[in-house]
Amino acid sequence: MTRTGYWTLQSITFLVAAFLLLPILVIIPLSFNPEPYFSFTRKMVMLDPDGWSLRWYREVLQSAQWRLAFRNSVTIAAIVTPVATALGTCAALGLRHLPSRQRAIVTLLISSPLVVPVIIVATGTYLFFAPLGLTQSLTGIVLAHIILAAPFVVITVSSTLTTFDERLLRAAATLGASPIRAFFRVTLPLMVQGILAGALFAFATSFDEAVVTLFLARYDQRTVPLQMWSGVRDQLSPAVLVVASLLVLSMSVIVVAAKIVETFLSRRGRT
Repeated sequence: MTRTGYWTLQSITFLVAAFLLLPILVIIPLSFNPEPYFSFTRKMVMLDPDGWSLRWYREVLQSAQWRLAFRNSVTIAAIVTPVATALGTCAALGLRHLPSRQRAIVTLLISSPLVVPVIIVATGTYLFFAPLGLTQSLTGIVLAHIILAAPFVVITVSSTLTTFDERLLRAAATLGASPIRAFFRVTLPLMVQGILAGALFAFATSFDEAVVTLFLARYDQRTVPLQMWSGVRDQLSPAVLVVASLLVLSMSVIVVAAKIVETFLSRRGRT
């Protein structure tokens, strides 16, 4: 029964993973379609070399609009990620010292952007930023993305701190460490995994955000999600599949790199 249950669990896990991943992975071979369609041609199915092409990859690389969109998305995410990570980490550290009832209320307020429909967040952000002159500006987009990304950092870092032993800080103080030194030598190494995970979520949230950016961005501030939406809505170009494939591959590389760094830091912390 144990062997049967084990293989049953493995089969269910494989089926769930396939259900989640196959719709994402199918876009990669479709991006090599030489025809302007979102479907496999007969030559592609027969694995005929003439049925596969880099036509849409060349179009994306040569398109000034796509280059601008990538530059805007990377610039915004590069600003949002460290700021949201720092703010979320500080908030998680502050929540740890609150009484349980107050902590629950504050956590609910901080996490509200995650549960409120994004169209409501976008509308409220626009109405709040418009009188301040922050619409159609990079500053307004960055601030809005920080609002959406910081709660992910708070949640991941807070989950890491749930197993934190306060006696370690008292031991460090007994040995003569200042509060700042104790934070960098004791607290920070134990929460670095949550910080890395939160930073990854913050980057992905900023890079993938479309609705709020649609309310706040000018035409020349169009990001990759907005450019993809335009490609699907206006002309249904397979170039969108190319960009989607590149995003899947790049995020996979980032996740693997973050996992490697996390494993290295964990081993270093244990030693």
